[in-house]
Amino acid sequence: MKRIYGNNLLISNLCNMRKSGRTAHTVLFYGEKGTGKKLMTKFYTSLLMCSNPINNRPCGICSACKNVDRNIHPDVIYVETSGKLGGYSVDTAKKICSDAFIKPNNNSGCKVYIFRDCHNMDVRTQNTLLKIIEEPPDYAYFIFTSETKSDFLPTIISRCVCFGVSPCSEEEAEQALIDENFSPDDIKKAVSCFHGNIGLCTEYINNEDLRQQVDLTKMLADSIIRKDEYALDTALFTLGKDRNNVRTVLSMLDKLIRDSAVLTQDMQAENIGCFREGAVELSYMLTSKQAEKIHNCIERAWHTVECNVNITLAMSAMCAEIFETIL
Repeated sequence: MKRIYGNNLLISNLCNMRKSGRTAHTVLFYGEKGTGKKLMTKFYTSLLMCSNPINNRPCGICSACKNVDRNIHPDVIYVETSGKLGGYSVDTAKKICSDAFIKPNNNSGCKVYIFRDCHNMDVRTQNTLLKIIEEPPDYAYFIFTSETKSDFLPTIISRCVCFGVSPCSEEEAEQALIDENFSPDDIKKAVSCFHGNIGLCTEYINNEDLRQQVDLTKMLADSIIRKDEYALDTALFTLGKDRNNVRTVLSMLDKLIRDSAVLTQDMQAENIGCFREGAVELSYMLTSKQAEKIHNCIERAWHTVECNVNITLAMSAMCAEIFETIL
């Protein structure tokens, strides 16, 4: 199994559940993209399935551990998504509810259903799953991953054990990237943008699209710093119609605005955004109140995009709101 960096307390809590014999039947791992939610899911699944745990951890060498690691365990079901937004349909949820009453055929006596990236899980789907996760068969386990708990209904959350998955330290991220044999220059650039988020650091090195998104975010910040509304509007237009692209860039811009607000109070504060130099410049020109207003503009813009409003119109409206705030 791939080594997990950071989140030592979380891993300890999962192992203690196994030790006490009180493993949770419904678990939610939440945190920003790239922090290791899927890796933690695999760890917990291995913990449930392992036939020969060592110190209450998966051994990594039994057939169950190997099959979980290779995504071929017959009683570990990765629930299929559907539709343009990659959500989970009501029909799929109904099939899972029926399948959950078919007993597993393995030494652990466990059957695990994994719902990944649940930010587009429909309310109707959640309500369909509610009964089975409220009163599951003894052998059935359900694991959800998402960026935030707010993606779920309170009734679902109340029946989950929720674990936040956090970025690790920059030193741990650097070591993880060294272990993957990336070059020192690539590691330095990646960590300067995504800090302790190993997943995004790795994606930055391997994925030209993410590097372009980082460059675009820096262009947006520069346009605000120069108070060039035309340049900001033009840069936003290049986002195109891909909602995932829009979501990523707006999220990175929002983090830059957050960093600028923090730096107005403490210039030595750690950043979470991809452009510290830009955040420093923004901190000189924006008050905390202005930073808060721009954050709200970004949130409204993304909400508008999620509601299927034309992306170009949503970005133009956001641009106008931002300049109304800073001028």
